[in-house]
Amino acid sequence: MPALDRLIAQVDSSVDDLLALHRALVRIESVNTGFMPTGNETRVCELIRDWLAEDGVTSEVLGAHPDRGNIIARMEGRSGRAGLMFMSHTDVVPVEDEAKWNFPPFGATVADGRVYGRGASDCKGLLAAQMMAMRVLKRAGVELDDGLVLASGADEEHGGRYGFGWLAEYHPEKIAAPLAVNEGGGEPITAGALTYVLGVGEKGRLQVEISIKGASAHASVPWQGTNAMYRLSQVLQRIEQYQPRLDTSTSLFDHLSTFAIEHKPSPENIEEIIAEVEPVNPRFASLLRALSRMTVTPTMVSGGIKSNSVPEAISVTCDVRTLPHQDDGYVREELTRALEGIPGVEFEIDYMAVPNSSPFETDFARRIRSATAMVLGTEDLQWVPSISTGFTDSRFTRPLGTVTYGFSGSHPEDDPMLNRVHGTDESVGISSLVSGAKIMVALAYDLLAAK
Repeated sequence: MPALDRLIAQVDSSVDDLLALHRALVRIESVNTGFMPTGNETRVCELIRDWLAEDGVTSEVLGAHPDRGNIIARMEGRSGRAGLMFMSHTDVVPVEDEAKWNFPPFGATVADGRVYGRGASDCKGLLAAQMMAMRVLKRAGVELDDGLVLASGADEEHGGRYGFGWLAEYHPEKIAAPLAVNEGGGEPITAGALTYVLGVGEKGRLQVEISIKGASAHASVPWQGTNAMYRLSQVLQRIEQYQPRLDTSTSLFDHLSTFAIEHKPSPENIEEIIAEVEPVNPRFASLLRALSRMTVTPTMVSGGIKSNSVPEAISVTCDVRTLPHQDDGYVREELTRALEGIPGVEFEIDYMAVPNSSPFETDFARRIRSATAMVLGTEDLQWVPSISTGFTDSRFTRPLGTVTYGFSGSHPEDDPMLNRVHGTDESVGISSLVSGAKIMVALAYDLLAAK
């Protein structure tokens, strides 16, 4: 059995292969608009399948639609059971304005120690690191007690109905594992000692469709109708002025002393704490803000039929992110209160992701910490649990009994603000691809290698 340090060294000697793999993944335009036909994730699955097959790793692609495949690859262990699952997703969000990008969104350009492209960080960076880890273990002939599964799903960016949601409903045995590591954590925060965030859960996500009604008329005599556009302005103003109830009950707030924050956080002082943190650590301040309230964000507007007609119907789509104890009933009460008194307004709620979590203090968490410390060559690391502000496919595996953590293994010298997930010039640091692959190797070896 090869020693772990030799396996880690193999990642260093395979950086060119890792980079080539990642760039090939990014170049596939697996864009998910949310409206069929879309995604084309099967092309990514085929690349994954063929790349892993070079080392004899078997895979299967299955899905609810031929173009929207999910891939599941396996390294079997002696027990015949899976012990760990590497999770990721293959779809990416659309590019809103390509002209604003400094590099082609699907060019996978390498510059300044980073790879630029849509999906470079979310989530093809983690996927490439996990694939490289599987290749290193396989090529080294590491024998496993329990098996290693790599599962990468479609449709994560629009709710997972074609991805892990479909797998969990129709093929739960394919993704059965006691432990899983996914996106949604693993980025460092510098606050005195180096601190890593372990993603133990996530906020809920709801999509709200607000319908605004008026009465049509010719635009030259607008007083003969009721312009829904003016009511739209009222709706948007109310949402902008909405003051969510502050809350400090999520687990991160029990660990603020790690960041040299002396005050015990409460709804009464959390805004003051955020104001103190923001000048020196804006990313952490943003996280505190997101985890201390529900957010309601208008994202799309549609309406009107012609430039010379008073619009009688307008719809507004809002993204809503809830804390663990805030259900759709709570959202309905809050929106009803916020929009009270505006005539012609109705709304519907689509619950897309229920808040979910895994415990922070587990043997699995300890092994992630140990693997990270070993790879980085330091024990001087602090760890805090966090709830992801966005939703991930972990919400499908946790109800199946899988302890699932968000952990990408970003390099401590890589600035996470440069990732620009879902934004212009999305990128990932090459150093984070390498450290992520090493940590995945170390974690799988520790958990699964035959003793």
